Amino acid sequence: MERVICLLIGYVFGLFQTAFFYGKAHGIDIRQYGSGNSGTTNALRVLGTKAGLIVFAGDCLKCVAAVVIVRLLYGTAHSDIIYLLCLYAGAGAILGHNFPFYMGFKGGKGIAATAGMILAFHPYFIVVAALLFFGTFFSTHYVSLGSLLVYAGFMIEMIVCGQLGVFGSMSQGQLLEMYAVAAFLTVMAYWKHRQNIVRLLHGEERKTYLFKKNKVDVEKKN
Repeated sequence: MERVICLLIGYVFGLFQTAFFYGKAHGIDIRQYGSGNSGTTNALRVLGTKAGLIVFAGDCLKCVAAVVIVRLLYGTAHSDIIYLLCLYAGAGAILGHNFPFYMGFKGGKGIAATAGMILAFHPYFIVVAALLFFGTFFSTHYVSLGSLLVYAGFMIEMIVCGQLGVFGSMSQGQLLEMYAVAAFLTVMAYWKHRQNIVRLLHGEERKTYLFKKNKVDVEKKN
């Protein structure tokens, strides 16, 4: 039951679509411009660096908030499986971001929300994720490639840390459950980026820049 509650807590927080609300505050529906995604990268390309940073912070913090609430609720009563419960909260927030019911289940790709989950989950994960993403982004300017590498690193690190006992006294069965949730999130991220993967393989993926104008069609979609 605790798992379902944590998933629902995360989903409710994930429903706050920062890019959508920021766009509405500036007179546009972000889903009608650029890639059509309600996420950080599209906000950056369509509305600029300031918008991208605000959207990233909002989507990141909503996942942090969900995980913190779960820690407060279950940190004492279920300390043995608190990492598992926090992972469910993070997964719920990512699902809420990717599939918001009030937007026809069409949201973003969940990378900023994933950053929030990693930030709140365990300090070990922050360093690896930051190195993978920013190292890739600043050397290639491919947001998608950095995001995919973060998820690959997240999956590997989850298993390594679990088997080394970093998550405390969890049973092997509970660890396997954690790996399954992490694997689901990883597969979902790669599926959401399937078109990006095709473009990367063909050398056609768009590059993204923080401090200069991005080459992207920002005309309204028909």
